[in-house]
Amino acid sequence: MIGLARFLRYALSKDPHLRLHAIRMFAQRMIPDYRLTWHQTGWWYDDDFNAYLDRFGERRDFNTHRKWMLWQLIRLVARVPGDTAECGVYKGASSWLICAATEQSARTHHLFDSFEGLSEPEPADGNHWTRGSLCAGEDLVRDNLRPFERRLKFHKGWIPERFSEVGDRGFAFVHVDVDLRQPTLDSLIFFYSRLSDGGILLCDDYGCTTCPGATAAIDSFLSDKPEKMIALDAGGGFFIKGATTGEQSRAIPAVARGSPESDRE
Repeated sequence: MIGLARFLRYALSKDPHLRLHAIRMFAQRMIPDYRLTWHQTGWWYDDDFNAYLDRFGERRDFNTHRKWMLWQLIRLVARVPGDTAECGVYKGASSWLICAATEQSARTHHLFDSFEGLSEPEPADGNHWTRGSLCAGEDLVRDNLRPFERRLKFHKGWIPERFSEVGDRGFAFVHVDVDLRQPTLDSLIFFYSRLSDGGILLCDDYGCTTCPGATAAIDSFLSDKPEKMIALDAGGGFFIKGATTGEQSRAIPAVARGSPESDRE
């Protein structure tokens, strides 16, 4: 009863900090391992970015953190030569950001998608996805991206069927969002050698428990490469071509995990 009374007091408070504590109390009951974020995060109040989220109906969705990271990361390739590409387009929300960020350039943006949803998942992909999930038609995407139509090149088909059409191109930024192991691996095999030095490959699915196959495919592919994925806190990961990346280390070094008694020995 004391806990319920405190929850109601916090929830009905005019103080946003106390209301956040009420949300935390509720979340700890419903999903004990869920980690909340402080609401003072400045980019939440970026009017232009919020207008973009509203355009695609994503402000109340679960993808806003990953979209913001895409918007920031693409700034790193402003002087890197090459086109941009997205594998797995869905409704075009990520392609919109890529095109908006490179609006003053002459880059062509290549879109690879079946426009029929996902292909058949393998056992390695777990049981979250089914064939046909995340289906959005090509006409819808073209309409959503109409402000950038002069710079778009659509390659409709199952990955990697149409990759050969850009075999002679170099790339500064590639966004991979195909959720499943095989098309993720196919995308890396093709684009890795075509990324310019300093170019970025960002995978929306990396580290997500709903996409174990995609994560495993990337780690396996990069195992003998100097680059390694940088895992992002809200899901997703990226690497920079030509930037040697250290192996993943433990958050708590072994020396810090030792007991005080062992430290004195």
